[in-house]
Amino acid sequence: MKKNEIVVIIPTLNEAEGIGPTLAELKNVLDNPHVIVIDGHSVDRTVGIARKMDADVYVQNGKGKGLAVSQVLKYLDSDTHYVIFIDADFTYPATDIPYMLKILDANPQVGMVVGNRFNSDHDLSRSMLDIYFLGNRLIAFVHKIASGLNMEDPLSGLRVIRWDLLKEWDPKSKGFDVETELNFFIAKKGYGIVEIPIKYRPRLGDKKLGLRHGFTILRRVLSEAMT
Repeated sequence: MKKNEIVVIIPTLNEAEGIGPTLAELKNVLDNPHVIVIDGHSVDRTVGIARKMDADVYVQNGKGKGLAVSQVLKYLDSDTHYVIFIDADFTYPATDIPYMLKILDANPQVGMVVGNRFNSDHDLSRSMLDIYFLGNRLIAFVHKIASGLNMEDPLSGLRVIRWDLLKEWDPKSKGFDVETELNFFIAKKGYGIVEIPIKYRPRLGDKKLGLRHGFTILRRVLSEAMT
């Protein structure tokens, strides 16, 4: 594919430890991707590292992952076929992305492929604190009941989506609730969501997600279910 046909979007905030390995792995597994880093005003070396590794870097207006996603989507053009979201902390293996792209190529009714961290091959207790693990499982349960989607990992930060669908999306979420909003959006458009098992790694750098964000995510799930 041409460079702009596969676009990788990476929201960042003080990810100097993880952004380099994340970008290096992406370059190893993808052929000429267009990588966009949307930065939330980092005060470390995140932006400098990303630029040295040839990523296009934009600094968002305001704060929050959802707001970053909303703003960066406006930079994409009509040549885009697929959009990849991945976190900058090196937790998600980019090596699974080619397989995720093949699923979309082979199945026109699938709108999004998601990396599932919660599978039998990996002990998440090694990479996630227990309180976060339990909170994630609670949100996944509520999400499944409210949405009717049989997703094990609705909060996953690794996703590949068809641009034809995504370009119609105007996210309302400002923060970490953006993933759950996207799940509802794809389902409401009548497209399927496929999860594949991935091997989740310990993050590089400090965790940004706090317990208070869990309540925001739950509110988003309930709000989307009622619309």
